[in-house]
Amino acid sequence: MTSIRRTGVIREYDMHASSVRFGYGLIIFLCILTVIIAVFPLIWVILAGFKDLKEFVSSPAILPRSLDPEPFMTTWNQLGIARNYLNSLISVAGSVVCALIFNGLLGYGIGILKPRGYRIVKRLIMVSMLMPTTISIVPLFMNIQNLNLGNSFVPLWLSYGANAMYVILFIQFFESLPSSIIEASRIDGCNQLQIFFRIVLPLSKPICAVIAIFAVNAAWSDFLLPYLVLRGGELQTVMVRLFVFSTEQTVNADTMMRAVVFSMIPPIILFFIFQKQLTENTVSVGIKG
Repeated sequence: MTSIRRTGVIREYDMHASSVRFGYGLIIFLCILTVIIAVFPLIWVILAGFKDLKEFVSSPAILPRSLDPEPFMTTWNQLGIARNYLNSLISVAGSVVCALIFNGLLGYGIGILKPRGYRIVKRLIMVSMLMPTTISIVPLFMNIQNLNLGNSFVPLWLSYGANAMYVILFIQFFESLPSSIIEASRIDGCNQLQIFFRIVLPLSKPICAVIAIFAVNAAWSDFLLPYLVLRGGELQTVMVRLFVFSTEQTVNADTMMRAVVFSMIPPIILFFIFQKQLTENTVSVGIKG
């Protein structure tokens, strides 16, 4: 409260006015209400996982009768999802690396090097963002098959290494970097790759953090491309495993609810760990862009 009065729009002496106090209270109330609306579905899904099928169907209460974790352990053993977690982590790690390096290199070429015809390339990238992603699934799948890259993580990694939105974010950030730093690096004898990896990327930690979090979330939740590419059971990601699990046998609603909870755990943990960095870096990128 004190920090808000010192640095925010509402100052110390403004709180003496009843209208300001009422408005301030109304803002706080709306913020709390928004948080409840946003968090309630997640809490409901987690609490519903503690119920058995009979309680889930008959009881309208949000709180379960018991918080025994045994149903979650049973569902975990039924899914056998530990291997799928590892597969998803491999897919996410490679996707983040490709998203940063390949999109960063293209953004470096357009935003800093600016060779002849770079404006045409930039416009084509912008136009590609207007096209629905689904129309590229068939040619993408055919190219994967022709290159014999099926049943591997490589197509998943490369798909995030060619993302138009990430390229645009890199271009906007790189164009805000001081040109004197780039010129000084060239005078010192650095080639273009050395400038990119030793100078530009270290200075681009805010945008790299934002894109990395976007790539983690997108790669973890992706279902269609892993389902088409990773046909073998040993390479299935968590999302593919949940779909297969729901179709290979009769699954009760309570069991599927607990399975969904397992798929939400890593993104939630990631958010709570990096929420401060995500907020700060997003604001920083927005100001510089």
